[in-house]
Amino acid sequence: ESKRMEMPTDMNRFPTAAIRPQPRRLRRFAGLFIVVAALVSAAVFLRNARNPPVLGDGSESVTSKVFFDVEVAGKPAGRITMGLFGNTVPKTVENFRALCTGEKGIGKSGLPLHYKGSGFHRVIPNFMCQAGDFTRGDGTGGESIYGEKFADENFSLSHTGKYYLSMANAGSNTNGSQFFITTVPTPWLNGKHVVFGKVLEGQNVVDLIESYGTASGSPKATIRISNCGQLE
Repeated sequence: ESKRMEMPTDMNRFPTAAIRPQPRRLRRFAGLFIVVAALVSAAVFLRNARNPPVLGDGSESVTSKVFFDVEVAGKPAGRITMGLFGNTVPKTVENFRALCTGEKGIGKSGLPLHYKGSGFHRVIPNFMCQAGDFTRGDGTGGESIYGEKFADENFSLSHTGKYYLSMANAGSNTNGSQFFITTVPTPWLNGKHVVFGKVLEGQNVVDLIESYGTASGSPKATIRISNCGQLE
């Protein structure tokens, strides 16, 4: 008989302590950052023109597509279609893909390894929308298809803009099922959270979810993944 798994202490602070908004002291340097970023981007563009990046080294090549059908306050809000970067982070992508399909059955928690029916429990405007806690629903739970937690695969990809998918964690090598979708560039999260995909369609649905966010992160309405799966 399956028993409900008790999450360890470090998982009880699962996402909140780890995914932080940009520190106030950094915001004053936003203008300078933009200028520097533009110069760096230009240099990278020239370098890549001579030496195109190879798959497995920061590639955003989409290897599979999955979807969420979202409900807000009990009403259909639309579909989010996401592309996953399986050449760069195959283990992380396989975890997310399988949690979208639910094909792995019951997890160690005694609950289905499936995002269907779970919600976006933490939404902060001008930052990110977080979901994936299908065991507790409050940001203290979740489970990967590999067991409770798995290691950071790599940090080849960066949080360079809106609509990127990245893993939530409670520190190094504590990935489970929780993830977030960026709604602004979040470079301070680079090297701390594993980027593994991007929203391809339904950006307006992400924007709608964001509009229900608060400074504390507690959504103003129930936001639920009513259905999910793989498209290709």
